[in-house]
Amino acid sequence: MLNRRILRIKAFKVLYSFAEDPSMTLAEAESQLEISCEATRSLYLFMMSLIPALTDEAASRIEAARGKFNPTEEELNPNMKFVENTLAATLREDPDFVKAVSKRKLSWEQYDAFLRNLFNAVSSKDYFIDYMSSDDHGLKQDIKLFSKIFEEELVDSQELSDILEDLSIWWNDDLAYSLTCCCDTLKAMASGKGWELPPLYRSEMASSASVESDKAFVTKLLRTSYLCFDKYAPLVAQNTQQWESDRLFTTDLALIVMGLGEAKAFPAMPVRVTINEYVEISKYYSTPKSRSFVNGMLDRLIKKLVADGEIVKNEIIC
Repeated sequence: MLNRRILRIKAFKVLYSFAEDPSMTLAEAESQLEISCEATRSLYLFMMSLIPALTDEAASRIEAARGKFNPTEEELNPNMKFVENTLAATLREDPDFVKAVSKRKLSWEQYDAFLRNLFNAVSSKDYFIDYMSSDDHGLKQDIKLFSKIFEEELVDSQELSDILEDLSIWWNDDLAYSLTCCCDTLKAMASGKGWELPPLYRSEMASSASVESDKAFVTKLLRTSYLCFDKYAPLVAQNTQQWESDRLFTTDLALIVMGLGEAKAFPAMPVRVTINEYVEISKYYSTPKSRSFVNGMLDRLIKKLVADGEIVKNEIIC
């Protein structure tokens, strides 16, 4: 489930917390990393459980309309296609899915206002109207509809963002990735596969035993960066000409130290790959000028540490 970009981001956030609070022990840092990784899978489950929850919202509306004092003909005989969609029924009847959601105590029950607003938005869209008017029925059509909902209705929802922030501090910034994982699951189900809880790490999805463990990768990355922080942080400050050391952004400092930690921990990892990864992360978590700063500083310091024998690489560093 979690790819290496996401794992780097999670390790960076923990290292940033350590930079802000140096009393954090290595054991506490590693525990935070593990909790953060598992939280993304919980968010994935929460978003998958939106499928039956939104279906239930539509069913409740139909029942309420039928119960009116003087219902219209359309209210008495509504289009039941969405309410009876196969995808929601499949998830409800899957014991593994129900168990995974229940174990984590994930529920949309208290967020009925969000469900109402979401269904209002969805039901007004052309893709939903086309779905309801189509004579095509079945799992593939239902999956296509919910994939569209995941792709278009949720990422930029401030209401959903507030809900997620209220539920877990670990879900910040993970929504888009979790929704992508949901869509991957739906594609697999459309091809005939049943629902399965995704392995936490991408390496666990590989069929070859020779694939390097992503869990081992991110644990070693965090551990090396943590243990080398007191050595590398002053080095960054000493080589910063345009900023006084106390004016360095903590985000930039953590990114650079982690980049150096990765270069040290993984001799076979190409330097340019490492630098590019942390430059990309800086675009989202630091200042507009951080991209060039992180790029230049990592390039300079990795070369210096290789020359000093502190970092050993399997490639020639020019």
